[in-house]
Amino acid sequence: MPSKVYIYSLAMVLFMSPSHAASDPLVEAYRQPQSLWPAAETDPGIDAVALAPLPAPDSLPVWSSATPERITLGKQLFFERRLSASDQIACASCHDPDLGWADGRRVSIGHNRQQGDMNAPSIVNSIFLHEVFWDGRAANLEEQVIASWTNPIEMAGDLEASTEKLSAIHGYPPLFAAAFGDPEVTVERIASAIATFMRSVNMLDAPYDRFLKGDTQALSDTQVRGLHLFRTKARCMNCHQGALLSDQQYHHLGTSFERVGNFQGRYRISGPEEVGAFRTAPLRGLSATAPYMHNGFASDLDLLLSLYNIGWWQNAALQDKDPDIPLAQLSPRIKPLQLSQEELADLKAFLLSLTGNLPYMKPPPELPDYRQADTH
Repeated sequence: MPSKVYIYSLAMVLFMSPSHAASDPLVEAYRQPQSLWPAAETDPGIDAVALAPLPAPDSLPVWSSATPERITLGKQLFFERRLSASDQIACASCHDPDLGWADGRRVSIGHNRQQGDMNAPSIVNSIFLHEVFWDGRAANLEEQVIASWTNPIEMAGDLEASTEKLSAIHGYPPLFAAAFGDPEVTVERIASAIATFMRSVNMLDAPYDRFLKGDTQALSDTQVRGLHLFRTKARCMNCHQGALLSDQQYHHLGTSFERVGNFQGRYRISGPEEVGAFRTAPLRGLSATAPYMHNGFASDLDLLLSLYNIGWWQNAALQDKDPDIPLAQLSPRIKPLQLSQEELADLKAFLLSLTGNLPYMKPPPELPDYRQADTH
């Protein structure tokens, strides 16, 4: 028969085990409605938008022109290599469903194996973007489609030649007729269909989203502590805020080195005050879309968090600096964080909760045969 001392010792072990340990008051506070969470901390003058789930895509005005037929056509065209000059490159070449709808490269490779100077962002949740491209030079997805389609380093497509080519491919005129009411193939319809398909590729149900919607156990204690850091000491909400986890503004973080790749950024659009500034990336699905930053500078999350932790850096001017382009200035929102290794681990755990079941497509759609359409 067990002694009283043994029974007492066993009871103490069970009581002190993790399942019986005292709960963390901070974690418990976050398992309450968001109105009861600790206040978010942002710099003076920044009116941060509260974190929130993404709305349903079909609740947005831009969804009004989306139909199943246009999505079907857009999906075909998204994988259509024959839009390119070489018949080898499609939108999906840089936005691969197997790679989080990005391409896993530091910078993308396009026409004639030319290397670009930008990292391909995922198209997931692109319906929520106000402007497109890292520098925001496109007002909408339709503009982005045409810009990438005709870019000599990307698809190098010729608009007139492409429309003629698709018109002659058996199977496309009926798809255009179903989507637009008649079989005419036009540049505008191609861009519209591809953009519509892109707007249908969304991820709205990551553990983080379920937590915001009231599933208080969707995040672990570690992830909840990371969420608190995200909203406070780690300073993330100065830029990553609202439903999209992006202020959709443009900032310079030290990633742009003068005369290396695209170092001008937003300067080309808006002028001297935004040299080297690039759009705040939305964060959902980020664990599937490394490397990070506009030029793929950070190879993984650990490196990325380390760079934020040290406060990045202010680049020095070259001796032979171009006098016509101002020196990029590190964003005042970036400061050293002094996070411990345990805090960095908690923050990383939270960031991993932002990836759910990404939209997947296997195999890709079968493209129409390259046969002459029946003209009779």
